[in-house]
Amino acid sequence: MTIEAPTRSDPFAMLNAEQRTAVEHGVDSRGGAPPLLVIAGAGTGKTMTLAARLARLALAGVDPQRILMLTFSRRAAQEMERRAGRLLHAALGLRATQAAPVLPWAGTFHSVGARLLREMAAAAGLAPSFTVLDRSDAEDLMGLARESLGLAASAKRFPLKGTCLAIHSRVINAQLDLATVLREHYAWCAGWEDELRRLLRAYAHEKQRQHALDYDDLLLYWQQMMRESALAAAVSARFDHVLVDEYQDTNRLQASILRLLRPAGRGLTVVGDDAQSIYSFRAADVRNILDFPTQFEPAAHVVVLTRNYRCTQAILDASNAVISHSSQCYPKHLWTNKAGFERPRLVAVADAMEQARRVADDVLAQRETGLKLRQQAVLFRAGHHSAELELELTRRGIPFVKFGGLRFLEASHVKDLLSLLRWLHNPRARIAGFRAAQLVAGIGPASARRLLDAMDAAVDPRSALLHFAAPAAATAAWRDFVDLTQTLRCTAWPGEVALVASWLQPHLERLHDDARFRAGDLAQLARIAGGYGSRERFLTELTLDPPEATSDEARDPQRDDDYLILSTMHSAKGQEWQAVHLLHMVDGCMPADLATGSAAEIEEERRLLYVAMTRAKRHLTLMVPLRYHLTQQPRYGDRHLYAGVTRFIPPEVAKLFDAATPAMSCAADGQFAQQAVIDLPERGRNLS
Repeated sequence: MTIEAPTRSDPFAMLNAEQRTAVEHGVDSRGGAPPLLVIAGAGTGKTMTLAARLARLALAGVDPQRILMLTFSRRAAQEMERRAGRLLHAALGLRATQAAPVLPWAGTFHSVGARLLREMAAAAGLAPSFTVLDRSDAEDLMGLARESLGLAASAKRFPLKGTCLAIHSRVINAQLDLATVLREHYAWCAGWEDELRRLLRAYAHEKQRQHALDYDDLLLYWQQMMRESALAAAVSARFDHVLVDEYQDTNRLQASILRLLRPAGRGLTVVGDDAQSIYSFRAADVRNILDFPTQFEPAAHVVVLTRNYRCTQAILDASNAVISHSSQCYPKHLWTNKAGFERPRLVAVADAMEQARRVADDVLAQRETGLKLRQQAVLFRAGHHSAELELELTRRGIPFVKFGGLRFLEASHVKDLLSLLRWLHNPRARIAGFRAAQLVAGIGPASARRLLDAMDAAVDPRSALLHFAAPAAATAAWRDFVDLTQTLRCTAWPGEVALVASWLQPHLERLHDDARFRAGDLAQLARIAGGYGSRERFLTELTLDPPEATSDEARDPQRDDDYLILSTMHSAKGQEWQAVHLLHMVDGCMPADLATGSAAEIEEERRLLYVAMTRAKRHLTLMVPLRYHLTQQPRYGDRHLYAGVTRFIPPEVAKLFDAATPAMSCAADGQFAQQAVIDLPERGRNLS
């Protein structure tokens, strides 16, 4: 987004009329501003508008320390604070080097919930030293509960630990009972309802015994705390204003917390775009933003941002046309005065291999015009849709990075270090202890369980660790480990991280071939730790909002400094590139065949295509492979199948695209757009 710099005479001069209306809403209201909903279409300057509202409130006399800013990533909160500070500097005539007003209560829902629970642990019925389980540890704890109940030995297929945790998460975040969740989302597990109910109770009991919360508990306990009138009053009194970003991505639990925090809506501002609600698989509910105005009396004021600062008008025309067919949405027509007349393209190709060759050709051609690879992206509905393209790019020597691989905190050596710190912080954290103990040479699963059982039975678990009789093969290594734990107790933060990293170094060399790269990750963790005031803040925040970088990729010295971006459509949300290719724009892939079970699912697939199209600034290409070759089909054998363009590009929308091949020349009159799928079995159309 290109804007003018703020000035002291009018720091908000860069805002357009719609943005200014949102920024000024209720600023001078006595008793708090009435509730406000800002519908911010794709590329309409949402972040700037929200930052400007923060700055405007501060200029009106609102203490920044009494503003609660809720985002969906720590980086988004930091960017919001940076921009708001810049505007305040301009308004107050301060030099850029002077410290900006801070927003101490800016963060994600989960990080703010963790902080409130930490401060009010006793009142919320929690141990002050509670630890937060990451996804992997939560799965392992669910697995232990599953085994202890004998469910792993069932003669029939009982859900695995990951599925059990996903069911648990859906129950909490969607605020639905177990029976409903099983019926609507996990039908194949419905016959296990009684066993799953017992399992979830056992999982909750085990978390309580270990003084641990999982990711979802941070919101659940916050909600329960807000249902106690005295606690709710204490929390609500801390804040004069509550601002929420990406409101379309909230689930029912998060919406419930906001209503408990601001029952009358006074001082509540939410910003989002119903047309970009694409995370129902995480229990996000588009009804939260659609129903927001009517949840208050009087109804919330609605401001719609429609001026787009990203795309050309031709791309916007096609995107507007796609989303206009949505059955329920806030009406809006995005527009821009950005120069550029190239229309988006529909490119028909014979098959997936031809699609890969054509995309590679286009990418290289764009590069020759001066468009770097990093300014280009290829997006797809599912990760495996890029398989042929990855082979073609590798064959041609075109470097690429694919989003969706192993994340930083999932790397084994990173989890090793964090497990050690978690165990030090909370000796009752059995999952962390089980992993940390086995880092000691000679300590296996049986010895680790024996140690943890002794610690569980002891009044002082640390004393049990000191007096544990390690196996003879581990005697020396165990003594070094015990010395480490004692030294850590006397080490000031953040020196603990460097100390543990140093202890881990020989173990990296013993366990991994690429120890040098992994040591770099641990050094990065030590640097990150310096930005946190305590061990518990570091462990909590890192669990809730980890670095995006993948371990090996981020450290590879051979990696090219320019590379093409490959990404799923979901991972591309919030990003933008000069040129975008969308793969497999055929029914069965978009919408995905497994996402067409209900009208609501189809509507979300339409929104997903809209999100993908609006990532492009200047060049947009939709690829349409017409033929698929299926092999080893028991019922049908090897055969060719034919597909038509996605149902989201009907004839009237296809007219807004340029046909890039003769095969597309009939798109305008609808013949291509309505091409039938031949001989496909019922609900078997995901052909890639």
